[in-house]
Amino acid sequence: MIRDRCENRRFLTRRQAIAAGGTATLAAFAGCLSTNSDDNPSEEGSGSSDNDESDWSGDATTVDTDHPYTTQPEIINLSETDGTVTLDTVNCRHQLLDESVAGGPWELPEVWAWKADDGDPSVPGPILRTTEGEDLEITYHNSHERPHTFHVHALGKSWMDDGTPTTTGKQVNPGEEQTYEVDTDVPGTHLYHCHYQTQTHLDLGMYGLVRVDPKEYDQPDKEFFLTIKEWDTRLSATTAGGDVSYSHRDRNPDAFTMNGRAAPYTLHPEDGSPLIVTEGDRVRIHIANTGYESHPIHLHSHRFEVVEKDGGVVPPAGRHKEDVTNIAPAERKTIEFVADADPGLYPMHCHKVHHVMNEDSYPGGMLTGIVYESAMETEQFDELMEMAGFDE
Repeated sequence: MIRDRCENRRFLTRRQAIAAGGTATLAAFAGCLSTNSDDNPSEEGSGSSDNDESDWSGDATTVDTDHPYTTQPEIINLSETDGTVTLDTVNCRHQLLDESVAGGPWELPEVWAWKADDGDPSVPGPILRTTEGEDLEITYHNSHERPHTFHVHALGKSWMDDGTPTTTGKQVNPGEEQTYEVDTDVPGTHLYHCHYQTQTHLDLGMYGLVRVDPKEYDQPDKEFFLTIKEWDTRLSATTAGGDVSYSHRDRNPDAFTMNGRAAPYTLHPEDGSPLIVTEGDRVRIHIANTGYESHPIHLHSHRFEVVEKDGGVVPPAGRHKEDVTNIAPAERKTIEFVADADPGLYPMHCHKVHHVMNEDSYPGGMLTGIVYESAMETEQFDELMEMAGFDE
C-alpha cells in the first residue's frame, strides 16, 4: 500500500527551518560494466505487487509495494569515525512529490537506497564527508537480494578496491561484505555508486557523494549539496512488479529531480532542498549529475564562478562570472556566488526547459529556489510553501 507519512511528519516553522539550515546541515534535510545479466528489469521485481495487465495505468505511483519510504540524506562526518563506515542497500519506495504537494502524490514504487550504519536509507545516499589525508575504510555489507559494489570516482584505491566486476572479477553477493580502502588524495566533491549492472543499479538510486575537504578548508557562509538526475519511471515500476515493459535502449525520462525530489517539493524546507540565504552571504553549492543526460543549470539574478570541477580547483585566472553551466553525466562542479540580489525568491533550474516539468505540467521537475530569509514573510513565499506542501 502507498503509505501516509503525513501523520508522522514534524513540521517546522519558517524560522526553525532557517535555524536548521545554514551550512551543509540543510542538505541533511533535503535534500556497470559487469557481463552478468541477472538484473534484467523485464524480470519479476522484488516488490510485493500482485498487479496484472489491467493494473498498469502508465503512472508508477499505482504500482503497489510495501517497502519503507526513503528519507533525506544525512551527512556522515568520517573524521569522527576514524574514517570508517558501513553501507548497505534497502528496497524502498521514493516520493518524487508528496501527496500534500501540488500535483502529488508521485512516487517510484521501488528504489535501491544506500544506508549508512544505523541510519535510514535515502536517495541520494548519505554524504560521506572527510578531510584530505584521512584514510577511509568503507565496508559494504550486502543484505540486499542482488549483488552490488562500491565504486568512487577520482580517489585513489587499489585495483581490487575499484568496485568494477568486469575488471576485478569481484562483486559483493547477498550476505557477503567487502571493505574498500580509499585514499583521500583528491580534495573535492566525488560521486560514488554501485558498479554492478550500472545501467540498472545507478538508475534505481544507488548513488551518493563523497566530499573531501582540503586541509585548510575555507568555509563559506552557506554551503549546499545538490544531485541532479532524470528518471524513466518505467524502470522502477517494472522492478516493483508492474506490468510495463522497459529497455535501457528505450530510456525516455519523464521525471527530473534535485536531491531526489521534483518541484515544487524541492522547495519544501524540511523534505526538499531550498537554498536559504541571507543578504551578503558567500554561498557555495556542490552539484553532481547522477543521471545519463547533460543538464545546463541556471541561476536567476545571481552570477557565479565555477571554483571546482571533478576534484580539481579552478585557478582564479581561469574563472569568470556566469549564470548557466552545463553539467555532464557524472560531472561535479562547485559554484560560488555572493547573495547580492534584491532580496527575494529566485529559481535555480535546468535550462532544458522540458526538464522543468512534471509530465505535462510546468513548472516542476529539476528546479529549486534561492530563498532570501527576509523574503520568507511575503505573500509570494506563502504561495510557494502551499504548493510545496509545507504547513506551519
